Amino acid sequence: MLGKDINGLGPVLRLEEEVADALAEGRAVVALESTIITHGMPWPRNVETARQVEADIRAGGAVPATIAALDGVLHIGLSDGALERLARAEGVMKCSRADLAIALATGRPGSTTVAATMMAAHAAGIAVFATGGIGGVHRGAETSFDISADLDELARTPVCVVAAGAKALLDLPKTLEVLETRGVPVIAHGQDAFPAFWSRDSGLAAPYRMDTAEEIAELLALRARMAGHGGVLVANPVPEADEIPPAEIASVIDQAVAEATARGVGGKAVTPFVLAMIYELTRGRSLVTNIALVRNNARLAARIAVALAAREHASRTGRLASDV
Repeated sequence: MLGKDINGLGPVLRLEEEVADALAEGRAVVALESTIITHGMPWPRNVETARQVEADIRAGGAVPATIAALDGVLHIGLSDGALERLARAEGVMKCSRADLAIALATGRPGSTTVAATMMAAHAAGIAVFATGGIGGVHRGAETSFDISADLDELARTPVCVVAAGAKALLDLPKTLEVLETRGVPVIAHGQDAFPAFWSRDSGLAAPYRMDTAEEIAELLALRARMAGHGGVLVANPVPEADEIPPAEIASVIDQAVAEATARGVGGKAVTPFVLAMIYELTRGRSLVTNIALVRNNARLAARIAVALAAREHASRTGRLASDV
């Protein structure tokens, strides 16, 4: 099924049947990125985690929509076979806003980053998206100008992104500053501190706090009525039992970033390289935490999507009743 022609993507969108039916019926849908499958985890943990996350969303009453480019088509929702094909594929493009059209035009397989997933989700009419952590301002950006396209996408595309904050290998204070400048609300879920991916507390205060999915859904519904507004970042801390304390992970991150610099790793290759180094240095513990936080984000995103769908249903039926 072809999607809505928003952002010019309609002609190359293909909605998986379950996703299309849910959207048509006004039921809750949660978008999922695919770089975590192709660039974030090794086989077979990648496909196992992807299936677990989709199951978590279904258990929460929503429909999962994993997004990826395959055979020149932008898929909104993947069949189990397509999911495994993507997880096993080699040479998959890591697609942000600048790369998605190239993957589609050439027919190369492409996994979507936060930015590209937001674009695709909005084009399909999906308002809530769960991921691990957003990209942001890299360390040393004052000389390298290395700033993730995720931040500009949050500023322009009206999708709620549920993440465990920004990846802790980034410059978190500068990332928050850029989000503020771009007009992106940053909401910490259930705590006052801004989380730092593997750790619950970055040492930085979150701009705002909300404790329930219903509060967040209320914000999204109100913001959707404001023309020209972009996305919302919901920063959801990793469960306490799964976190790596900040002092412990900080030295590991420093080693991994230093190694990337020493080897001349730059651009899009930095994050996958550093994450792989952190995995080695923590002897796999970082991956266990990563899986826990992604699943935790998916569960919260499902609750938000369900609350938003219920709110929209009540609004529609209320209007219908008033017209009778």
